[in-house]
Amino acid sequence: MFNYKYLTREHLEGFDNYKYMAIDTSPLSVYVMHPFWNKVVELVPRWVAPNVLTFAGFLLTVLDFLLLSYYDYDYTAASSPIHNVTVSEASLNGHEERIPRALWLALAVFLFLAYTLDGIDGKQARRTQTSGPLGELFDHGLDSYSVFFIPACLYSIFGRLDYSIPPIRMYYVMWNLLLNFYISHWEKYNTGVLFLPWGYDFSMWASIMFFICTYINGTVFYKRYIFAGYTLANAFEILIYATGVFTNLPVAIYNIYKSYKLRTGKMRSLSEALRPLWSFVSVLVVCSIWVHKSPSLLTYDLRVLFLLIGTIFSNVACRLIVSQMSGQRCELVNRLVWALAAAALAAQAQPRLAPAALRALAAAALAAHLHYGACVVRQMCDHFKISCFHVKQRSD
Repeated sequence: MFNYKYLTREHLEGFDNYKYMAIDTSPLSVYVMHPFWNKVVELVPRWVAPNVLTFAGFLLTVLDFLLLSYYDYDYTAASSPIHNVTVSEASLNGHEERIPRALWLALAVFLFLAYTLDGIDGKQARRTQTSGPLGELFDHGLDSYSVFFIPACLYSIFGRLDYSIPPIRMYYVMWNLLLNFYISHWEKYNTGVLFLPWGYDFSMWASIMFFICTYINGTVFYKRYIFAGYTLANAFEILIYATGVFTNLPVAIYNIYKSYKLRTGKMRSLSEALRPLWSFVSVLVVCSIWVHKSPSLLTYDLRVLFLLIGTIFSNVACRLIVSQMSGQRCELVNRLVWALAAAALAAQAQPRLAPAALRALAAAALAAHLHYGACVVRQMCDHFKISCFHVKQRSD
C-alpha cells in the first residue's frame, strides 16, 4: 500500500548531494530561543530519534485543533454566550463559556511544547550524528501542515460572530499565512538558502500568549472596540497582513534578486524561477472562486474547508520542498487541483450536493496526502538504509 515510488532516481541522486544551508537572523531566535533549546536538548536521551521529536510536536498541534473542534466545531462558542450582550454585562453576569477556561491553558502548553520540540529536533540530530535530508524533509513537511492548524485554533478565540472578523476574511488571513510559509521555500528553490523568517518565532510566542490571555480573561475579553470601530480581532487581522505578505514577500524577492546579481543562486530563467508559484496560485484561485460562488461554503462546515485548504497546501509545499532539496524541476500544477476543480463544478451544478462534495474532497485529499508522505518517507529510508524513528547505533 505504501510502496508507491513518488521519487524518481534523479530525486534520490539529488538527495545524495544535498547540503543544508540556512540563515537565521531573528533576534528572538538567535539570542533567546536557541540558547534555551541548547539546554533543553541535553535533557533528551540520545537514543530518541530526532524525527520522533518532530512528529510528537506535530501531533500536539493536531491535538490543539481536535480539542477545539470538539468544543467549538462551528466557531460560535466564543460568540454565542454573549451575543447581543455588552462586555460589562457578560462579565457581571458571570457567563459560563462553552469552552472550558482550563482548556486554553492546555492549548498554550501543548503549543509551547510543539514549538520547543520543533526547535530541538535538528539539535538532537547533530547530537546523535543522524543529520540528513530525511530529517529536514520530515521537519519542513510537517511544518507545512502545522501552519494551517495554528490559525484555525486561534479563530476560536474570537469566534465568527460579534466583535470578530467574518469567515471570508479569516479565509484570506489563512491564505496569507500559508503564502508566507510557501514564499520561504520558493525563495530557497531559487537561492539554495533557506532564509528563516523573523515572523515564525514571534507568531508562535504571540499564539501562546493569546491562549494564556484567554485562559486568564476568557473570550469575553476580546469583545470590545479598541479604536473607533476596530476590535481586537481587527487588530489581529491587520497584524497578520503587516508582518506577512507585506514584509516577507519583498524580502524574499530582494534575496532572489541578490542571488542573481551575485550569481550565488540557481540562476534559473524567469519562467523557471516562477514555476513553483503556479501550483499555489491555482489552488488559491480555484478554491476562492468556489467560495465566492458558493458563500454557504463558509457557513455549513468552515472547519472542513480549512482542513481541505491546509491539506492541499501541505501537499503542494511538500512537493516543492522535495524538488528544491533534490535539485529537480518542480511540478507546474499539483494533481489535487483537478480534484478541487471537479468538486467545485459538481457543487455548482448541484448545490444541494455541495456539503457532501466538500467533505468527500477533504477526506480524499487527506488520504492522498498521507499516502504521499508515507511513501516518500519510506522510499527515502530504503534509499539511505535508515529508519525514520530509530537511531542507528554504531554497533549496528
